[in-house]
Amino acid sequence: MSKIVNQVKSTKQFLMINGERVETSKYAPLYSPYSGEEIAQVAMADKGLTKQAIDAAYNARGVIAKMPAYKRAEILENVVAILKEKSAEAAEIISRESAKPIMFAKAEVERTIETYKFSAEEAKRIHGEMIPFDAAAGGVGRIGYTLREPIGVIGAITPFNFPMNLVAHKVGPAIAAGNTIVLKPASQTPLSALFIAEIFEEAGLPAGVLNVVTGPGGTVGEAIVEDNRISMVTFTGSPSVGIGIRNKAELKKTTLELGSNSALIIDKEIDIDQIIDRCIMGAFSNQGQVCISLQRVYVHEDVYEEFVTKFKENAKKLKIGDPLDPGTYVSALISKGETERVLNWIEEAKDSKATIQAGGKLQDGILEPTIITDAGRSLKVSCQEAFAPVVIVNKVSSVKEAIKQVNDSRFGLQAGIYTNNVKNALYASRELHVGGVIINDVPTYRVDQMPYGGVKESGTGREGIKYAVEEMTEMKLVVWNQS
Repeated sequence: MSKIVNQVKSTKQFLMINGERVETSKYAPLYSPYSGEEIAQVAMADKGLTKQAIDAAYNARGVIAKMPAYKRAEILENVVAILKEKSAEAAEIISRESAKPIMFAKAEVERTIETYKFSAEEAKRIHGEMIPFDAAAGGVGRIGYTLREPIGVIGAITPFNFPMNLVAHKVGPAIAAGNTIVLKPASQTPLSALFIAEIFEEAGLPAGVLNVVTGPGGTVGEAIVEDNRISMVTFTGSPSVGIGIRNKAELKKTTLELGSNSALIIDKEIDIDQIIDRCIMGAFSNQGQVCISLQRVYVHEDVYEEFVTKFKENAKKLKIGDPLDPGTYVSALISKGETERVLNWIEEAKDSKATIQAGGKLQDGILEPTIITDAGRSLKVSCQEAFAPVVIVNKVSSVKEAIKQVNDSRFGLQAGIYTNNVKNALYASRELHVGGVIINDVPTYRVDQMPYGGVKESGTGREGIKYAVEEMTEMKLVVWNQS
């Protein structure tokens, strides 16, 4: 097997604090999840350097807060233009550090460009509203209105699975709203964040507005969450870490995008040929390492056998291999530890009454797309977040039964339903206990301007630029007495 990543040389990566590249006393090797070779030496910040980054952000907050909206928008538009020019380089960075197949890395860069474009537009649309004070007897002779003001310093902690676009979903709205940021990227994917910081510097962002601090979550993340100068923490990652952040954040505002085991309902009379490609994408794109990856499918008994047959046939056709090969659809999971965890879950399913219809084993160290049927509700592949190319398919007799099974989960990010019945679609939209119901598509559907977030252990707050800006600003009331 050819490994294109072998051509890449290891490079030293520094912190970005107050517009300067800062060295540290310790560096850690960054290895390709696919080839295992070293691709970078990454600076490891301690609490002192993290505090230095918070100092820089705190001192720069007045600069960006007082900057006119059109100037903030202009900087974000500059980022869009530069990233378009460097899109091929950006996609390769994502693919190298995360083993995301290049076809999906390119799509992520395109979405990142859109996210910053939406942020530039939203910077010019931040406004309050007039309050009808004379609606109350005590309000006669007064006028009032609200303003949206920057919240201050935002601590952003981002995951590995979309290392460029999920950074954009925090950095873009923060700058649009006039905030400063201390960003801690995932330990496996710091290169994308540092690359974007350089682009912002080139785009004209003032020093100190965006600071990137790489290092252990227990050191850097905790220093961010515990510092009283941080006004808000926005986090995407596991429920256990997110709950810990919320417990430590005290009165800081928090937006938490946590886990999921997203489900799809397929009603009777659905043309399976029309939906099979979308189901393959939903389940296996980016190796299933997507917060809204399709993990559970509940299929009406009338079309169950046809769906399982066609789903596994198409899954077996997917090309497995080098993430930089344009034809690769599935590559390595983010770490060997994650691979072992998922293999153990599959073994648990094998030991029960479940059937492995496809995959379930490694091919050159890469987990094959795996389809499991008749999986019990208590199995880890059913009730926990797999974050891997693993999907369960179970038979149901009605949409009502399917909805009951979908809701039988500690998570509630998004769910999808394919149906030709309007009543069933409306019923699902009411009864599914999730943050987003996607009708006639997989739950993996997302465009970057829509509100995105979940209920239960899937988190709190909403992303999507307009909605993130609301989270990242404070409302102020102004009242004038005209008498």
